[in-house]
Amino acid sequence: MILKNLILSLSLCCALYTGTAQTNDHSLYPDRITLTWSDQPSTTQSVSWRINGSSIKAVGQVVEEQSNPDLEKSAQTVIGVTSPLKIEGQTADNYGQVSFEGLKPGTLYTYRVGDGTNWSAWNQFRTADVKGGFSFIYLGDAQNDLRSKWSRSIRKAFQQEPNARFIVHAGDLINRSNNDSEWGEWHEGAGFIHQMIPAVPTPGNHEYRRDSMGQLILDPHWKMHFNLPKNGPADMQDAVYYLDYQDVRMISLNSQLIMLDSIAAQKQEQWLTEVLASSKAKWNIVVMHHPVYSTAKNRDNTILRERFRPIFEKYGVDLVLQGHDHTYARGTAGQVRPVYLLSVAGPKMYGSDSERWMEVSGAQTQLYQVIRVTDEKLYFSSYKLNGQLFDSFELSKK
Repeated sequence: MILKNLILSLSLCCALYTGTAQTNDHSLYPDRITLTWSDQPSTTQSVSWRINGSSIKAVGQVVEEQSNPDLEKSAQTVIGVTSPLKIEGQTADNYGQVSFEGLKPGTLYTYRVGDGTNWSAWNQFRTADVKGGFSFIYLGDAQNDLRSKWSRSIRKAFQQEPNARFIVHAGDLINRSNNDSEWGEWHEGAGFIHQMIPAVPTPGNHEYRRDSMGQLILDPHWKMHFNLPKNGPADMQDAVYYLDYQDVRMISLNSQLIMLDSIAAQKQEQWLTEVLASSKAKWNIVVMHHPVYSTAKNRDNTILRERFRPIFEKYGVDLVLQGHDHTYARGTAGQVRPVYLLSVAGPKMYGSDSERWMEVSGAQTQLYQVIRVTDEKLYFSSYKLNGQLFDSFELSKK
């Protein structure tokens, strides 16, 4: 009798739970929400997300944060655009993108996205100040075990630097191009972090594949997740761009195309020269996946050293943030600037057997980096996942 009542009680609980799940169908709500910039960080903010359910509407609402719960009354509504994600010619999902414009510099805003009926949670972002100090996070390759192991890196970085203004991803965010489940893990691993701190990504070799004609094709998820500035060469604007954040010009190069496409390399070389020559920023930072100097003796990225290093040195690039080699390294290759850095945030590890250029090196260690910028100095710190300082230095700008 006791067993019979227990079974009946469990059945009732299950029925109640099923009813609740059907009433609050989470599959209707937006997910994979990611902040980026497609324009000025001081006055705009772009948002991308996956649209769930049958709706194809993309709507955003934004309001200056006043700590008042009546957000809907004063929020500005902005209609976004919807685009289908096509994998191997087949539509997988619809994605929405919206850009909030006319915002105040140095201001905290609250926003949500959805289809006008089914909304995300309200999240916050902060616009860039006109001037002043700030910090950002730099992460090397994520690539493998994104949900289970890379998640520790980005979450610990956020825990230590919750007011970071953006997160740089130095390529190989996932392992297999066109793999939707891996992108799902990347978003799950980061949790809500990219809903509040914008991503500044550059692609790696693992975001690419070759089509039936042998042409290099960037993973179609890329432009769905990342709405980036369209100021790069005309046919490479998904991943080659620059972004001015206060006194810093962040420049993303597509090193996979540089390494494997001579025409693309020439176009980026010319574009980079123009972008650096016109820069009025106090600090110029380049982000790309393949390192100018490798930590492995059997890797030799000659084109980067022979054609791009002279440009970095001529125009006073301060930092070159890289990945690919799944180790840590820092060095200047005998010059004052730039400082060449490469790091790894995910669990895939390589050995480090080249001592020709490195001042500091490390292997078999997951790391994250925090970079703090002031009017006259840049402070760089690399940390282990237990919060222990691994490497640090500072640069002065007079």
